[in-house]
Amino acid sequence: MRLFPKNRDLSVPPDRVELTVRASDLQQPLEEVHVRLDAFLQHFIHWRSRTSIQQLIKDGFVRVAAAEPGERLARAELATETRPGRRLLHGSRVEVEIPEPLRIQRATSAASELVILYQDAQILMVDKPPMLPVHPSGRHLADTLIQRIHAAFDQTEERREYRIKLCHRLDRETSGIVVCARDPESHAKIMSQFERRDVEKEYHAIVRGVPVRDEGVIDLPLGPDRHSEVKLKMSPVPEGLASKTSWRVLERHADCALVSCKPLTGRQHQIRVHMDAIGHSLVGDKLYGLDEQLFLRASNGELTAADELALGLPRHALHNHWIAVTNPVTGERVEVRSPIPEDMRQYLDAR
Repeated sequence: MRLFPKNRDLSVPPDRVELTVRASDLQQPLEEVHVRLDAFLQHFIHWRSRTSIQQLIKDGFVRVAAAEPGERLARAELATETRPGRRLLHGSRVEVEIPEPLRIQRATSAASELVILYQDAQILMVDKPPMLPVHPSGRHLADTLIQRIHAAFDQTEERREYRIKLCHRLDRETSGIVVCARDPESHAKIMSQFERRDVEKEYHAIVRGVPVRDEGVIDLPLGPDRHSEVKLKMSPVPEGLASKTSWRVLERHADCALVSCKPLTGRQHQIRVHMDAIGHSLVGDKLYGLDEQLFLRASNGELTAADELALGLPRHALHNHWIAVTNPVTGERVEVRSPIPEDMRQYLDAR
């Protein structure tokens, strides 16, 4: 579910969250949805405690349009609701204003903090460092890649009506190449290339253990892991979406290997799930391979020294190394590479 208004300015933190109560999101039959307002909000705004959410409600920062029985979407107007225990049916709409003190100010990073790998009149490709979100979301609202891009180009050229937009995303912990578009037409056409799988990508990953084979293809459908406590976790499931990854070993070390991975489809966490499925999860991966409790403890800032030692790296070792995309105006095939980042190289050199 989208938390923030569609087509908002990603260069500034959001000022409100918009949600709709849906039976599918709550994994309940439609007629059984009768959820408390505070419980519903915590389900989606999971980085806030129940107590803090209740206080937001009591302080008048939450508005509700309550659905009537049988309504697919509430037709009522939004009105302030100060009762945390207010019950909501399927189709109810909820808006949460983010109080001013909780809004993090716009990033003003200098151009020197942005590594530009390639640019022309239509395309911008930048090198995202690990642990940097691509855009504001959830608990990561301050320093993001798109904010750095906007700050850099606002400082170096006259600001245009259209601001540079991301054409795809990388997970916060993943490093490497991110493709952006510099005008609306180019953005639409490059996005279409991604949807048609015309964009080629190669990732470098450090995996646990040393594969016996030199290369292979993993063809396993992926879908949500229904047995996990983590909502975003994926798993190989027969009824999942078709997913295929080719891989080959680049370097072998005593207890790990550097592998090249080419996703032939574009599913969430595809490389991480597929490599884990063949017994070679990524070094540093908190969600796949070791114990998902690592992910939950990390989310709460509760990783122990033993956890950190077991992980090996503070982030999963995945880097978008190479990408090939077609310029939507000239038709030129643009290929860009990003070298393996320092943290991954140091890990390998120490083995």
